[in-house]
Amino acid sequence: MNDRARPAYRRRLAATLALLACAGVALATPPAGAADGQKSTRVASAPATWSADLTRITSDDVNVRWTDGALRVRSTAFRPASAESGRGYGSQVLAPRELDAPVNRISADLTAATPSADASPTSSPSAGAEPAVDVRGRSAGGAWTEWTPADGGPALLPREVTTVQARITLWDPAGEARVTGLRLTAEKGAGAPRTAAGATAYSARVFATREGLVGGTTANGHVIQPNDHFVALPSRRGLSPNGSGQYSVKVCGPARCETAPVWDVGPWNIKDDYWNPSPTREMFKDLPQGKPEAQAAYENGYNGGKDGSGRTVLNPAGIDLADGTFYNVGLNDNGWVTVTYLWTGDQSGKSFPTWGTDVRIRQQATTASAEVARLAGPTTVNVTCQVHGQRITVDGITNDGWAYLPAYGGYISNIFVDVVEQWLPGVPNC
Repeated sequence: MNDRARPAYRRRLAATLALLACAGVALATPPAGAADGQKSTRVASAPATWSADLTRITSDDVNVRWTDGALRVRSTAFRPASAESGRGYGSQVLAPRELDAPVNRISADLTAATPSADASPTSSPSAGAEPAVDVRGRSAGGAWTEWTPADGGPALLPREVTTVQARITLWDPAGEARVTGLRLTAEKGAGAPRTAAGATAYSARVFATREGLVGGTTANGHVIQPNDHFVALPSRRGLSPNGSGQYSVKVCGPARCETAPVWDVGPWNIKDDYWNPSPTREMFKDLPQGKPEAQAAYENGYNGGKDGSGRTVLNPAGIDLADGTFYNVGLNDNGWVTVTYLWTGDQSGKSFPTWGTDVRIRQQATTASAEVARLAGPTTVNVTCQVHGQRITVDGITNDGWAYLPAYGGYISNIFVDVVEQWLPGVPNC
């Protein structure tokens, strides 16, 4: 195991050693429906409305700038590395908004303008320019929902949340679009179909291609490194902020499985969230769940054999793999893999960051148990419960706590969960 020491963990080493958990039950089988989601008992309040601050550009933002009272793309030549189309791409991830009461319905009023004869603002951007607003949410300690478009009508989130975040995406090849304001309204409305407690994340067998493109920049601003570990999917709905694993997939190839974050948009399409049920899919709603548009175009002549941008599809790819992920799962050439879209499963537990590389997930809370997956690098995991299992020592730290990850059907040592406590706070026993 090649595990990197984390600076945060070392800084808190003394405090951690003082919090050794008491030994308990040795091993546990995967819980059936552990940590069922609970409905909020708080009384719904009036809709919350606020104006987003577009002037603050942070490291999470890509190819945008605030100038002359408007948000614009910085360079019309920039595009996400994997997409190979969509020049003039830019993205701004706005600060999260904490709310006093749970909500699940988010409306966005985006003000966009383009230079014209009368120089008057308009809600419709210039031809070829396409600003879009996506929103997501989470409850305290929980995982984020998938990004959901909110500019074509209110976004209905799959569960009630108390924190809301918005993201503006600009596709502007001419550099003419100006976004001058965004007003958001959050309220509690009729519930959307929610993921059942204990539900497993959706999986599909799709064709994978190697992204390569070392030195290029991904849709979330990551500069691609040699032997990198991440994936690209053809929709921004599951795009993680730079450096995070908030949206990750488990990729299983001929040799092994690896968990990798979604850091880029592509291949072929940019609005093809094929892992979602057909009625909620952003485009290509007549295709079945799990069938990428590129695969349908290549194999069956769907859309005249072209992708959403009008290019002739030359392979059926539904995922791009960075070089490190590509070779680690056992591919030497483009080929078929099984992909699990981890954020689509039960998210009723608590969300935690991890650290380390090549971290094993086991069927039981012991290193003697079979490996079910591997975390190639730091990511975010959903934990429903924890057990006392085998005591192991890594990097001078000893712990017998193991966290159950429902998305994988297995356990990870609490040593690799990036928190001070050895017994995870707010997580029940299995």
